[in-house]
Amino acid sequence: MLLGKVIGTVTPCRVYEGLEGVPMHWIQPLDRRGEPKGEPLVAADSTRMAGPGELVYFEGGREAALALDPWFVPVDHSIIGIVDELHSPA
Repeated sequence: MLLGKVIGTVTPCRVYEGLEGVPMHWIQPLDRRGEPKGEPLVAADSTRMAGPGELVYFEGGREAALALDPWFVPVDHSIIGIVDELHSPA
């Protein structure tokens, strides 16, 4: 699983069948200390509860497509859960 922060929302002009009602968020990937790592990306929100500013964990690839119902919709990344707290090593 990967750690990220929701930095915005994405509103698509066309929605693929099976992704109706699934929020899309702009995510900044983070390292294990909570620092930005790499370029922001778009992730489908399988929890349907994440919002801007929230810390989330997400998956990429095949696992991302399995997190949504129906399975195997065309997504590269999917939010799996919301993180309440992050305790990073010193």
